[in-house]
Amino acid sequence: MNTRTVLVTGATGFVGRALIDRLIADGGRPVRAAVRAPGATMPDGVSVVVVGGIDDHTDWSAAVEGVDTVIHTAARVHVMQERAADPLAAFRVVNVDGTLRLARAAAAAGVRRFVFVSSIKVNGEETPPGRPYAADDPPTPVDPYGVSKLEAERGLEEIGRSTSMEIAIVRPVLVYGPGVRANFRAMMRLVQRGIPLPLGTVHNRRSLVALHNLVDLLVVCVDHPAAANQAFLVSDGEDVSTTELIRRIAKAMGRSPRLFAMPSMVLQLGARLLGQATVAQRLCGSLQVDIEKTRRLLGWRPPVDIDTALAETVRHFARYDSNSQSSAS
Repeated sequence: MNTRTVLVTGATGFVGRALIDRLIADGGRPVRAAVRAPGATMPDGVSVVVVGGIDDHTDWSAAVEGVDTVIHTAARVHVMQERAADPLAAFRVVNVDGTLRLARAAAAAGVRRFVFVSSIKVNGEETPPGRPYAADDPPTPVDPYGVSKLEAERGLEEIGRSTSMEIAIVRPVLVYGPGVRANFRAMMRLVQRGIPLPLGTVHNRRSLVALHNLVDLLVVCVDHPAAANQAFLVSDGEDVSTTELIRRIAKAMGRSPRLFAMPSMVLQLGARLLGQATVAQRLCGSLQVDIEKTRRLLGWRPPVDIDTALAETVRHFARYDSNSQSSAS
């Protein structure tokens, strides 16, 4: 008999940990965490299944037994310094083969719904200001990570058509929140240290999503009837320029932003010369999403606004980041 257990993969990751905390806080259903190696610490009441590496040979049988819903957050994530000789092949092993192996096992076990955390990179890398991506736009992935996520989506849709398992796909934009790493944490470090940044007049528009908001939507997708066999975009519902984002981070830190103006073309040229063209594109380019479909079909609204989410992110950074030491203004 189905116990309405929710299986979360990638349970030790940035999104997975927050998702498990939310499911436990909500109560009402058993939660199972799939992890790659023994020793993971989970909240009381969460059962843990070790699945090892994720690929086309992973044994998911114990993980999906008695499960009602799978929320698949595990992935080989996009990295700035790719070291694989064949990046697309490396992404496919985990993001395509591993995902579809799990989905087939889930369908065979009678799982009702499979919620897949995909990526906005399925839609593409950049939008003209004021012309956001919509969920049903033709996909135009550019890099191997985005291609692998699209291939996984298409494989899941085929499994959904050939079985009774419902598929719900969520494509987040850049996710930030307590414990965020990579470029967002690096930006907070620069602001915290008072380092002057040449980003004083960047007029791009970028959509972001707070971890709290992403997790909230994933939980909605577990049971909402309209989520079945649909793809959704998710953001905070407010787009900001890089300049404005830095100012808001500084405000949350109680600091004055140290920004000076440099033309975007000059900034991007300098970045290309330094081998950082991708970083410059993210800082100066626009990437907006339209979440109207998410609002309309699911009745969903981002529960946390961007300033509240930034304040929470900064508090965690100030408390836990080993390099977050006060510097002279």
